[in-house]
Amino acid sequence: MNELRWDPTLGEWVAYATHRQDRTFLPPAEYCPLDPTKPGGFPTEVPRESYDIVVFENKFPSFVPDAPEPEEPGSALTPTVPGRGVAEVVLYAEDHGATLAGMTERRIRNLVEVWADRYAELGAREDVEYVFIFENKGEAIGVTLHHPHGQIYGYPFVPPRPRKELEAANSYKEKDGSCLHCDVLAQEVSDGRRMLHKSEHFAAFVPFYAHYPYELHLYSKRCVPSIADLSGEEKGDLAHALKKLLVGYDALFGFSLPYMMAMHQAPTDGENHEGVAHFHVEFYPPNRTAEKLKYLAGSETGAGAFIVDALPEATASTLREAIERALGGVG
Repeated sequence: MNELRWDPTLGEWVAYATHRQDRTFLPPAEYCPLDPTKPGGFPTEVPRESYDIVVFENKFPSFVPDAPEPEEPGSALTPTVPGRGVAEVVLYAEDHGATLAGMTERRIRNLVEVWADRYAELGAREDVEYVFIFENKGEAIGVTLHHPHGQIYGYPFVPPRPRKELEAANSYKEKDGSCLHCDVLAQEVSDGRRMLHKSEHFAAFVPFYAHYPYELHLYSKRCVPSIADLSGEEKGDLAHALKKLLVGYDALFGFSLPYMMAMHQAPTDGENHEGVAHFHVEFYPPNRTAEKLKYLAGSETGAGAFIVDALPEATASTLREAIERALGGVG
């Protein structure tokens, strides 16, 4: 069952996908459903002996293209609609023990092309208003499969966080006449204390207003609305930046750092988002120290107000040192 229910108190949709309760949960490595299918071995989601990068529809999808009308009709105050949309899985590599940080820059570059292709194709669908490319990494985040992979949701609406960001950017442009994200990036570059990476086409920093201690944002220097609008050189530079930043994350505490990765880009709702939507990637690692996690507790979850234990200037300095330590193996 896939359905949406309207929350009138927050003005947002809540998705229900009851079949996901039975999805595969941390199986033994030899029974991983995302590995290649070996001759005579355990049958997986990929019926091939080897592969490079694979995209397929999620077996336990949050949204489906043909969701039926909900059995619960709702009301005028709290309506329901079918949970129609798309949910895809992107396998980064066939190696079960790999991580995005450990992959070659060339493979990451190929993955960038895959992300751009899926954004364009899914965004062209009438039932998709927002293409959300993301990765949940590590048990601390709640992953159910360790195999290196990400996901892509084609939402039938613009989700709350991107919508709020776009509303703020629209208001800023109406008032100041410029792109909010361009000005945020310019301020971070000018200040310099929170900068982590600068190259020809991309820049990364711990934002002045970070919600997580080691949160980082990776911005396109050119004001483009989506990953599909990047040039070939920009895509290559994005792959280089991702490689550098992710090996820095792993060097931070000496282990493969859990994180949530979220790509923010223009909705595909047919509206003009030029100069408002600015392609960037946000990372939210839950670790505030090597042993302690940043939990979303009462203030964050109940009030929506984040309280952070460390200043972005201090965490940026620590993370920058970790990136510098890791650079010897990156090139």
